[in-house]
Amino acid sequence: MHRTQLLLEAWQYDALRTRAERAGISLSELVRRVLSEYLAPEDDIAQSPLLAMEGIGTENASARQHDDPLYAEPVRRKSAKKRG
Repeated sequence: MHRTQLLLEAWQYDALRTRAERAGISLSELVRRVLSEYLAPEDDIAQSPLLAMEGIGTENASARQHDDPLYAEPVRRKSAKKRG
């Protein structure tokens, strides 16, 4: 770990200190957790197949395409046989 100093606004310090006390952790630990969450790779979120499905019901996409975000390539569906 590296030691560093930060200049915080009074309200920021008070809010962080209060949250750290409620969580039963040090202010330093709280700041590390907040920074870890903020700095988490965005690619992890963007590549999550489940998160890729978020909002799919609000789009104009066909209901048949609901599973496409789960796979690298769109699912090939069997075409309906024509009756003759």
